[in-house]
Amino acid sequence: MPDHLRVRMPTGISSLDPVLDGGVPPGSIVLLLSDLGAGSTDFVYSSIIYLSLLKNQAGNGKQHILLPEEITYITFTRMKEDVLKDIALSFSPSMYDQLEKVVAFEDLSELYFDASIVPPGWYGEEDIFTRLQKKQRKEQGDMLADLSHVLGTRRPGSLIVLDSLTDIATTYADRDAWHTFIAFLRGLQRVAKRWNSTIYLLLTAGILDRSKETEVADCADALLLFQWEDVGAQRRQRIMYFEKFRGVMPHLEERDLVKFAVKISAANGFEVRNIRVVV
Repeated sequence: MPDHLRVRMPTGISSLDPVLDGGVPPGSIVLLLSDLGAGSTDFVYSSIIYLSLLKNQAGNGKQHILLPEEITYITFTRMKEDVLKDIALSFSPSMYDQLEKVVAFEDLSELYFDASIVPPGWYGEEDIFTRLQKKQRKEQGDMLADLSHVLGTRRPGSLIVLDSLTDIATTYADRDAWHTFIAFLRGLQRVAKRWNSTIYLLLTAGILDRSKETEVADCADALLLFQWEDVGAQRRQRIMYFEKFRGVMPHLEERDLVKFAVKISAANGFEVRNIRVVV
C-alpha cells in the first residue's frame, strides 16, 4: 500500500485508535449522529483534550500518524467560555487553560441569533453603531458563507469541529434552502480531501426528518451513531456504531469491529469498553 494511504489522524482516544489502525484517514468528514446525551459531545471533548496533550509532546514518534496542524472548534450558539467550562467541569479543570492555548475557537453566533427574535443584549454588548453594522451584515450575509470563509482560513492537515450541524440544518430546513445546505456539505466533503483535514460534524438525532437525516449522512465519509441501549430493568448503556466508514469499513467488518459499548468518566473521558459484534 502506498505510504500516503496508510496515514491516519488519531482521534486521541487510546481505546479507539488501535481499532482504526491509528485513527481516521485525513480528509474525512465524520458525522457524529447522537441521541441526546449518548456520547458524541464527550467523544469530541475527549478527542481535542488528548490531541492537545499529544501536540504538546515532542513529536508522536510513530510512522504514518499525522497529528493535526491545528484544532479549530466552531460554534453557532455557544460561547468559547461555555465550551471550556463544560470540559473543565466534566473532566479536568486543568484543561481550561490548556485548551484555550491550543484550540482555536470561532464563534459564528451573530448571524444565527441576528436572524432570530433573540434580543442583541442576550448574546453581545454593542453600541448603536455596531448594531447597525450587524443589521447590514445580516441583510447581506449568510451563515454558510461566513462558515466557508472561516473554514478557508484553516491550515491544511487540521482537525475541525462544527458544534453543531443541528443549528445550521434547522435554519436551512425549508425546501428552497435545503438544496443549498446539501450542496455546501457535498462541497465540504470534496474540499476536505484537498485540505487533508478531518472534520467532525455534530448532529442530534431525531430533530430533522428521517429523509433529511439520511441525506446529510450521505454527504459524510464516516457515520458514527451514538445511542442508548437498555441492558436491564433499570440500566442503560451507551453504544457507538460505525454505520459507514469509506475506505475503513471493510477492514472493520473483517475483524467484526462494528459495535462498541462506551463508558464516559471524569478521569478518562470517552472510552471504548468492549467490542460487541453485530449479527
